[in-house]
Amino acid sequence: MGISLIANTIGESATLKLNEIAAILRAKGDPVIHLGGGEPKSKAPLDAITAAAALLQSGEIRYTPADGIPSLKKAIIRYTEEFYDRLVGPENVMASGGAKQSIMVALQAIVDPKDEVIFPAPYWVSYPEMVKLCGGLPVPVYPEDGTFQPRMQDIEQVVGSYTKAVMINSPNNPSGCVYSEQFIADIVEYCEKKGLYLIMDDIYQRLVFDGLRATNCYKYAKDLSENSKLIVVNGVSKQYAMTGFRIGWSIAPKRLTEVMTNIQSHQTSGPSALLQHAAAGALAGSQSAVDSLRTTLENNRDVLVNELKGFNGVHVTKPGGTFYSFPDFSKYGKDSVKLAKFILDKVQVVTVPGAEFGMEGYLRISFCGSIKDITEGIARMKWCLDLDSPNEIYINERKLVRDWS
Repeated sequence: MGISLIANTIGESATLKLNEIAAILRAKGDPVIHLGGGEPKSKAPLDAITAAAALLQSGEIRYTPADGIPSLKKAIIRYTEEFYDRLVGPENVMASGGAKQSIMVALQAIVDPKDEVIFPAPYWVSYPEMVKLCGGLPVPVYPEDGTFQPRMQDIEQVVGSYTKAVMINSPNNPSGCVYSEQFIADIVEYCEKKGLYLIMDDIYQRLVFDGLRATNCYKYAKDLSENSKLIVVNGVSKQYAMTGFRIGWSIAPKRLTEVMTNIQSHQTSGPSALLQHAAAGALAGSQSAVDSLRTTLENNRDVLVNELKGFNGVHVTKPGGTFYSFPDFSKYGKDSVKLAKFILDKVQVVTVPGAEFGMEGYLRISFCGSIKDITEGIARMKWCLDLDSPNEIYINERKLVRDWS
């Protein structure tokens, strides 16, 4: 079988694979707890459901423009004005089948073979593979101070003649870190000065805690003309708990948006009419669902952090946003893949290995599930890993005795 050189370099999505494993275990009736999930458990907003239902009732579900239906683009324009204080036109907007596709199409529009794309570590699992799919070279940047806050000096050290773009994801998956306003200001200025593309992956932009807000990149952009190389990506998946609707979008200069639209038109055509109407409904409707989700997640975060702080040898940095934490479990094993498999095998708790995000010894633990899942899941992990914990545990009335050391 002849497989392309690029295809041979691409691994499967670790997070999607773990979702599959969790679903299989649940289908078998196993008492699995999924602490590796990347989707909120709340329901989609009523306005989204109503809008989708109305289109279904009409029976008029047709092809859509490659860059999105007018009502969704109008809703995105209003959203951008409200949350970014930036007025854009429909020619700057492209709706896609999720923020992932928006990023992928943006990379395909700007990356040539051997071009380098820089992003801070820890990073979303798909970034390296997406860059490689374009024939580019992913360049993760590891902060030398050991924190999750990226530093300009670390990024400047890896920028070279082949550097084409920088990707920033704040609030960050997997760490939950909200990058400082100073860093966002500096990276915007630096990319403008160097003539680099800057892709802002803002999918968790409104899921920020403690009364804070994510920094608006446009606030520090001096060039918002057609020569700008700033691309902002967002979507409905996380903030509206609409992961299955697969609608995201990009905001970019007119010419770049035209190129991206051409690419998308040959890949998938326009996103589903039904799902675009639902997304437009969510954006234009009541925003109480977002506020409610944020409040729930902030409470869940506090519970998880408190549980992890009582976990001997585990170091956790309090997430400022998203619904992920990225604690250091290196006391219990440097190989995070092996550690996550050990936890799954022994106590049926799903976590995501830090290696998938570019940092060994860490595990991504989600707090978008129930309080019960969080507390019971961490209790199982403590029993599994901490040999100072009691030697017995009950899981669904089944008694387990630790027989390893």
